[in-house]
Amino acid sequence: MKKPDHRLLPVAAAAVTVVLWASAFVSIRSAGGSYSPGALALGRLLSGSLVLGLLCLVRREGLPPRSAWRGIAISGVLWFGFYSVVLNWGEQQVDAGTAALVVNIGPILIALLGARLLGDPMPPRLLAGMAVSFAGAVTVGLSMSGEGGSSVLGVVLCLLAAVAYAGGVVAQKPALGRASALQVTTFGCLIGAVLCLPFTGQLVGEAADAPLTATLNMLYLGVFPLALAFTTWAYALARTTASRMGATTYAVPALVVLMSWLALGEVPGALTLAGGVLCLAGVAVSRSRARTSRVVAAAQETRPEEIRKPA
Repeated sequence: MKKPDHRLLPVAAAAVTVVLWASAFVSIRSAGGSYSPGALALGRLLSGSLVLGLLCLVRREGLPPRSAWRGIAISGVLWFGFYSVVLNWGEQQVDAGTAALVVNIGPILIALLGARLLGDPMPPRLLAGMAVSFAGAVTVGLSMSGEGGSSVLGVVLCLLAAVAYAGGVVAQKPALGRASALQVTTFGCLIGAVLCLPFTGQLVGEAADAPLTATLNMLYLGVFPLALAFTTWAYALARTTASRMGATTYAVPALVVLMSWLALGEVPGALTLAGGVLCLAGVAVSRSRARTSRVVAAAQETRPEEIRKPA
Protein backbone atom coordinates (compact mmCIF):
# COMPACT_ATOMS: atom_id res chain seq x y z
CA MET A 1 0.00 0.00 0.00
CA LYS A 2 1.40 3.36 -1.04
CA LYS A 3 2.20 5.71 1.83
CA PRO A 4 0.58 9.17 1.75
CA ASP A 5 2.84 11.99 0.61
CA HIS A 6 3.02 14.22 3.70
CA ARG A 7 4.73 16.91 1.64
CA LEU A 8 1.34 17.63 0.08
CA LEU A 9 -0.30 18.41 3.44
CA PRO A 10 1.07 21.98 3.71
CA VAL A 11 -0.01 22.63 0.11
CA ALA A 12 -3.50 21.35 0.91
CA ALA A 13 -3.61 23.48 4.06
CA ALA A 14 -2.60 26.59 2.09
CA ALA A 15 -5.29 25.81 -0.50
CA VAL A 16 -7.96 25.55 2.22
CA THR A 17 -6.80 28.89 3.60
CA VAL A 18 -6.95 30.86 0.36
CA VAL A 19 -10.37 29.41 -0.61
CA LEU A 20 -11.90 30.29 2.76
CA TRP A 21 -10.26 33.72 2.85
CA ALA A 22 -11.68 34.42 -0.60
CA SER A 23 -15.15 33.39 0.59
CA ALA A 24 -14.79 35.86 3.46
CA PHE A 25 -14.96 38.81 1.06
CA VAL A 26 -18.36 37.62 -0.16
CA SER A 27 -19.65 37.21 3.41
CA ILE A 28 -18.28 40.58 4.53
CA ARG A 29 -20.32 42.23 1.80
CA SER A 30 -23.48 40.78 3.30
CA ALA A 31 -22.68 41.30 6.97
CA GLY A 32 -21.04 44.70 6.47
CA GLY A 33 -24.34 46.31 5.55
CA SER A 34 -25.75 45.60 9.02
CA TYR A 35 -22.69 45.64 11.27
CA SER A 36 -20.18 48.43 11.84
CA PRO A 37 -16.46 47.61 11.41
CA GLY A 38 -15.69 47.14 15.11
CA ALA A 39 -18.83 45.14 15.88
CA LEU A 40 -18.26 42.85 12.90
CA ALA A 41 -14.66 42.26 13.93
CA LEU A 42 -15.64 41.50 17.55
CA GLY A 43 -18.45 39.14 16.59
CA ARG A 44 -16.18 37.29 14.21
CA LEU A 45 -13.36 37.03 16.75
CA LEU A 46 -15.65 35.88 19.56
CA SER A 47 -17.22 33.10 17.49
CA GLY A 48 -13.79 32.06 16.24
CA SER A 49 -12.37 32.05 19.78
CA LEU A 50 -15.22 29.85 20.98
CA VAL A 51 -14.61 27.23 18.29
CA LEU A 52 -10.85 27.31 18.70
CA GLY A 53 -11.11 27.13 22.48
CA LEU A 54 -13.31 24.04 22.28
CA LEU A 55 -10.82 22.40 19.89
CA CYS A 56 -7.97 23.14 22.30
CA LEU A 57 -9.93 21.57 25.16
CA VAL A 58 -10.76 18.46 23.13
CA ARG A 59 -7.15 18.06 22.00
CA ARG A 60 -5.80 19.06 25.44
CA GLU A 61 -3.42 21.53 23.88
CA GLY A 62 -2.88 23.60 27.02
CA LEU A 63 -1.06 26.93 27.15
CA PRO A 64 1.73 27.72 24.66
CA PRO A 65 5.28 27.78 26.05
CA ARG A 66 6.51 31.12 27.36
CA SER A 67 8.94 31.52 24.47
CA ALA A 68 6.05 31.60 21.96
CA TRP A 69 3.99 34.32 23.66
CA ARG A 70 5.81 37.29 22.16
CA GLY A 71 5.00 36.25 18.58
CA ILE A 72 1.46 35.22 19.53
CA ALA A 73 0.81 38.55 21.26
CA ILE A 74 2.14 40.66 18.39
CA SER A 75 0.20 38.70 15.75
CA GLY A 76 -2.92 38.82 17.96
CA VAL A 77 -2.77 42.59 18.29
CA LEU A 78 -1.72 43.40 14.72
CA TRP A 79 -3.39 40.74 12.59
CA PHE A 80 -6.38 39.43 14.52
CA GLY A 81 -7.40 42.66 16.22
CA PHE A 82 -6.14 45.82 14.51
CA TYR A 83 -6.23 44.42 10.97
CA SER A 84 -9.82 43.16 11.32
CA VAL A 85 -11.19 46.54 12.41
CA VAL A 86 -9.11 48.71 10.09
CA LEU A 87 -9.81 46.60 7.00
CA ASN A 88 -13.58 46.58 7.65
CA TRP A 89 -13.48 50.34 8.13
CA GLY A 90 -11.30 50.97 5.11
CA GLU A 91 -13.51 48.94 2.78
CA GLN A 92 -16.44 51.21 3.73
CA GLN A 93 -14.46 54.27 2.66
CA VAL A 94 -13.10 53.17 -0.73
CA ASP A 95 -14.36 51.16 -3.65
CA ALA A 96 -13.52 47.48 -3.97
CA GLY A 97 -10.86 48.09 -6.61
CA THR A 98 -8.92 50.59 -4.52
CA ALA A 99 -9.08 48.32 -1.48
CA ALA A 100 -7.80 45.38 -3.51
CA LEU A 101 -4.90 47.43 -4.89
CA VAL A 102 -3.72 48.76 -1.53
CA VAL A 103 -4.22 45.63 0.59
CA ASN A 104 -2.37 43.46 -1.92
CA ILE A 105 0.93 45.14 -1.10
CA GLY A 106 0.78 42.92 2.02
CA PRO A 107 2.58 39.91 0.48
CA ILE A 108 5.34 42.19 -0.80
CA LEU A 109 5.81 43.62 2.70
CA ILE A 110 5.86 40.08 4.11
CA ALA A 111 8.65 39.14 1.70
CA LEU A 112 10.69 42.23 2.60
CA LEU A 113 10.18 41.83 6.36
CA GLY A 114 10.77 38.08 6.15
CA ALA A 115 14.08 38.58 4.38
CA ARG A 116 15.15 41.29 6.82
CA LEU A 117 13.97 39.84 10.14
CA LEU A 118 13.72 36.08 9.52
CA GLY A 119 16.45 35.57 6.95
CA ASP A 120 13.99 34.19 4.40
CA PRO A 121 15.59 33.48 1.01
CA MET A 122 14.40 35.49 -1.97
CA PRO A 123 14.85 33.14 -4.97
CA PRO A 124 14.27 34.62 -8.43
CA ARG A 125 11.19 32.44 -9.02
CA LEU A 126 9.52 33.82 -5.89
CA LEU A 127 10.25 37.41 -6.91
CA ALA A 128 9.06 36.79 -10.47
CA GLY A 129 5.90 35.08 -9.29
CA MET A 130 5.07 37.89 -6.87
CA ALA A 131 5.60 40.46 -9.63
CA VAL A 132 3.22 38.60 -11.96
CA SER A 133 0.63 38.14 -9.20
CA PHE A 134 0.81 41.78 -8.14
CA ALA A 135 0.29 42.82 -11.75
CA GLY A 136 -2.79 40.59 -11.76
CA ALA A 137 -4.05 42.15 -8.52
CA VAL A 138 -3.56 45.62 -10.00
CA THR A 139 -5.49 44.54 -13.11
CA VAL A 140 -8.36 43.18 -11.00
CA GLY A 141 -8.37 46.34 -8.90
CA LEU A 142 -8.43 48.67 -11.90
CA SER A 143 -11.24 46.69 -13.49
CA MET A 144 -13.30 47.01 -10.29
CA SER A 145 -12.54 50.66 -9.57
CA GLY A 146 -15.21 53.26 -9.98
CA GLU A 147 -17.88 51.13 -8.27
CA GLY A 148 -17.90 53.43 -5.25
CA GLY A 149 -16.31 56.49 -3.72
CA SER A 150 -12.74 56.67 -2.54
CA SER A 151 -11.20 58.82 0.16
CA VAL A 152 -7.75 59.54 1.51
CA LEU A 153 -8.85 58.10 4.86
CA GLY A 154 -9.94 54.86 3.20
CA VAL A 155 -6.63 54.46 1.36
CA VAL A 156 -4.69 55.11 4.58
CA LEU A 157 -6.82 52.56 6.46
CA CYS A 158 -6.25 49.89 3.79
CA LEU A 159 -2.52 50.67 3.84
CA LEU A 160 -2.48 50.26 7.63
CA ALA A 161 -4.31 46.95 7.22
CA ALA A 162 -1.66 45.71 4.78
CA VAL A 163 1.15 46.71 7.16
CA ALA A 164 -0.59 45.06 10.13
CA TYR A 165 -1.16 41.88 8.11
CA ALA A 166 2.51 41.70 7.12
CA GLY A 167 3.75 42.42 10.62
CA GLY A 168 1.41 39.82 12.12
CA VAL A 169 2.56 37.09 9.73
CA VAL A 170 6.25 37.76 10.31
CA ALA A 171 5.73 37.81 14.10
CA GLN A 172 3.75 34.58 13.96
CA LYS A 173 6.43 32.59 12.12
CA PRO A 174 8.92 32.21 15.05
CA ALA A 175 6.08 31.35 17.45
CA LEU A 176 5.16 28.38 15.27
CA GLY A 177 8.57 26.87 15.98
CA ARG A 178 7.71 26.74 19.69
CA ALA A 179 3.93 26.13 19.79
CA SER A 180 1.40 24.25 17.69
CA ALA A 181 -0.59 25.87 14.89
CA LEU A 182 -3.79 25.49 16.94
CA GLN A 183 -2.24 27.14 20.01
CA VAL A 184 -0.84 30.06 18.03
CA THR A 185 -4.16 30.64 16.25
CA THR A 186 -6.35 30.21 19.34
CA PHE A 187 -4.48 32.57 21.63
CA GLY A 188 -3.85 35.09 18.85
CA CYS A 189 -7.60 35.14 18.20
CA LEU A 190 -8.33 35.56 21.93
CA ILE A 191 -5.95 38.51 22.14
CA GLY A 192 -7.63 40.09 19.11
CA ALA A 193 -11.06 39.58 20.71
CA VAL A 194 -9.93 41.23 23.94
CA LEU A 195 -8.57 44.16 21.93
CA CYS A 196 -12.01 44.58 20.30
CA LEU A 197 -14.06 44.38 23.52
CA PRO A 198 -14.72 48.16 23.48
CA PHE A 199 -17.08 47.45 20.54
CA THR A 200 -19.31 45.18 22.68
CA GLY A 201 -22.06 47.79 22.99
CA GLN A 202 -22.19 48.27 19.22
CA LEU A 203 -22.29 44.52 18.62
CA VAL A 204 -25.19 43.96 21.05
CA GLY A 205 -27.20 46.86 19.66
CA GLU A 206 -26.63 46.00 16.00
CA ALA A 207 -27.27 42.29 16.50
CA ALA A 208 -30.75 43.09 17.79
CA ASP A 209 -31.66 44.85 14.52
CA ALA A 210 -29.57 42.90 11.99
CA PRO A 211 -31.27 40.41 9.67
CA LEU A 212 -30.57 36.74 10.30
CA THR A 213 -28.52 36.41 7.09
CA ALA A 214 -26.09 39.12 8.22
CA THR A 215 -25.61 37.48 11.63
CA LEU A 216 -25.11 34.06 10.05
CA ASN A 217 -22.50 35.54 7.73
CA MET A 218 -20.71 37.05 10.75
CA LEU A 219 -20.70 33.64 12.48
CA TYR A 220 -19.48 31.99 9.27
CA LEU A 221 -16.61 34.48 9.13
CA GLY A 222 -15.58 33.49 12.65
CA VAL A 223 -15.84 29.73 12.27
CA PHE A 224 -14.46 29.10 8.79
CA PRO A 225 -12.32 31.96 7.34
CA LEU A 226 -10.98 32.68 10.84
CA ALA A 227 -10.90 29.58 13.08
CA LEU A 228 -10.33 26.99 10.36
CA ALA A 229 -8.44 29.01 7.75
CA PHE A 230 -6.07 30.71 10.20
CA THR A 231 -5.22 27.30 11.69
CA THR A 232 -4.48 25.77 8.29
CA TRP A 233 -2.49 28.91 7.46
CA ALA A 234 -0.39 28.49 10.62
CA TYR A 235 0.14 24.79 9.86
CA ALA A 236 1.43 25.60 6.36
CA LEU A 237 3.47 28.63 7.53
CA ALA A 238 5.29 26.45 10.06
CA ARG A 239 6.52 24.31 7.15
CA THR A 240 7.64 26.97 4.68
CA THR A 241 8.88 30.58 4.60
CA ALA A 242 6.73 33.61 5.34
CA SER A 243 7.60 35.01 1.91
CA ARG A 244 6.35 31.94 0.05
CA MET A 245 3.14 31.77 2.10
CA GLY A 246 2.52 35.47 1.50
CA ALA A 247 2.86 34.94 -2.25
CA THR A 248 0.27 32.14 -2.06
CA THR A 249 -2.41 34.59 -0.92
CA TYR A 250 -2.30 36.25 -4.34
CA ALA A 251 -4.69 33.48 -5.38
CA VAL A 252 -7.37 35.15 -3.24
CA PRO A 253 -8.33 37.95 -5.73
CA ALA A 254 -8.85 35.40 -8.51
CA LEU A 255 -11.04 33.25 -6.27
CA VAL A 256 -13.02 36.28 -5.09
CA VAL A 257 -13.83 37.10 -8.71
CA LEU A 258 -15.04 33.54 -9.29
CA MET A 259 -17.08 33.35 -6.07
CA SER A 260 -18.69 36.74 -6.64
CA TRP A 261 -19.69 35.53 -10.08
CA LEU A 262 -21.23 32.31 -8.72
CA ALA A 263 -22.72 33.58 -5.45
CA LEU A 264 -23.64 37.19 -6.20
CA GLY A 265 -24.18 37.06 -9.96
CA GLU A 266 -21.48 39.69 -10.52
CA VAL A 267 -20.30 38.78 -14.02
CA PRO A 268 -16.61 39.74 -14.37
CA GLY A 269 -15.37 41.58 -17.41
CA ALA A 270 -12.53 40.46 -19.65
CA LEU A 271 -10.02 42.66 -17.82
CA THR A 272 -11.04 41.22 -14.44
CA LEU A 273 -10.71 37.66 -15.74
CA ALA A 274 -7.30 38.43 -17.22
CA GLY A 275 -6.15 39.82 -13.88
CA GLY A 276 -7.39 36.71 -12.08
CA VAL A 277 -5.46 34.47 -14.46
CA LEU A 278 -2.30 36.52 -13.85
CA CYS A 279 -2.75 36.15 -10.08
CA LEU A 280 -2.97 32.37 -10.35
CA ALA A 281 -0.07 32.19 -12.80
CA GLY A 282 2.13 34.20 -10.46
CA VAL A 283 1.28 31.93 -7.51
CA ALA A 284 2.19 28.89 -9.62
CA VAL A 285 5.57 30.44 -10.48
CA SER A 286 6.31 31.49 -6.90
CA ARG A 287 5.48 28.02 -5.54
CA SER A 288 7.56 26.20 -8.14
CA ARG A 289 11.15 25.13 -7.73
CA ALA A 290 14.00 25.00 -10.18
CA ARG A 291 14.41 21.60 -11.81
CA THR A 292 17.99 21.29 -10.62
CA SER A 293 17.01 21.73 -6.97
CA ARG A 294 14.37 19.01 -7.32
CA VAL A 295 16.92 16.64 -8.81
CA VAL A 296 19.37 17.29 -5.95
CA ALA A 297 16.62 16.81 -3.36
CA ALA A 298 15.60 13.52 -4.94
CA ALA A 299 19.20 12.34 -5.02
CA GLN A 300 19.64 13.20 -1.36
CA GLU A 301 16.60 11.10 -0.47
CA THR A 302 17.69 8.07 -2.48
CA ARG A 303 21.48 8.12 -1.94
CA PRO A 304 22.23 10.23 1.16
CA GLU A 305 25.34 8.24 2.07
CA GLU A 306 26.99 9.02 -1.28
CA ILE A 307 26.11 12.72 -1.34
CA ARG A 308 27.26 13.36 2.22
CA LYS A 309 30.57 11.50 1.67
CA PRO A 310 33.46 13.94 1.94
CA ALA A 311 35.50 14.53 -1.20
